[in-house]
Amino acid sequence: MKFNLIDKIEQITDERVVAVKYVSLAEEYLADHFPTFPVLPGVMMLEAATQAAGWLMHRRHDFACSMAVLKEVRNIKYGNFVAPGNFLKLELEWFKPTDTGGIFKLTGQVGQATAVAGRLELAYFNLADKQPELASLDAPLRQHNRQRFALVAPAETAAQPTLNS
Repeated sequence: MKFNLIDKIEQITDERVVAVKYVSLAEEYLADHFPTFPVLPGVMMLEAATQAAGWLMHRRHDFACSMAVLKEVRNIKYGNFVAPGNFLKLELEWFKPTDTGGIFKLTGQVGQATAVAGRLELAYFNLADKQPELASLDAPLRQHNRQRFALVAPAETAAQPTLNS
């Protein structure tokens, strides 16, 4: 199952993305986490941050690759809970490129309090790079990513992704 956890991108440049995840009691995973005290699970915070970093990676490279996936997490610290009715505001800054993608600094806030912080490393690649028999999937996935980006990004940004390697 794929969760699209970024509800809105408030700002995005080649160096930084500010994205929002609104938390609703209707989200099915909250029934188990926790039944009497529902909060956004830490792993879902991390997935939302990964998705936001992926949008920044796609923008930096003008959607050149079909896949942006979490490779490594460093120094993740969790703070305040994000309960239904609140939102998680994620700020990710481009830190440095790697051989396979890039590293990002993460700060996630709920209100004025820190909910999550650390560093993420993403791998950025085409499926054909890993499995040549999947090459036919890359172009449709890149197009799908562009369409999804247009739904969550600010209109002026979604229309004009830039290239900055």
